[in-house]
Amino acid sequence: MTNQEKIKNAFERNREAVELKPSVGQSTGKSTIRVRDGTTCEIEGSGWNLTADMGTESGGNNAGPGPGVFERAALGSCLAMGYVQKAAVMEVSVEKIEVEVETDFDARGMLGIEERLPGFTAVRYEVYIESTEPEAKVKK
Repeated sequence: MTNQEKIKNAFERNREAVELKPSVGQSTGKSTIRVRDGTTCEIEGSGWNLTADMGTESGGNNAGPGPGVFERAALGSCLAMGYVQKAAVMEVSVEKIEVEVETDFDARGMLGIEERLPGFTAVRYEVYIESTEPEAKVKK
């Protein structure tokens, strides 16, 4: 079985299960974050252990990517996985999928220079798909 067949079968099986019993498709996610050694955060969730931190220029230990990297990674990987699933379900052959996520950030709120919420001021992404299929089929 190819990866595409495996993904399509799982998608269809899950869709059928949720159609029959909608509560199967509803859940709660939980992650636990523990701060150690200043700004280093140990993240535990769904059987995974990750580390996040701030760079040394911000007073951190640079022990792992910062939250912005994780936020962009979460959005980009969610989009990429969605395209992979949809391609499998539609039986569109895909050789490569790449998602670039850019964010703009204004640190003035975080640093207390202005009364504004810290965070991204803009989010942009581009998706690149390589396929031997006709362009119209891929765009669909």
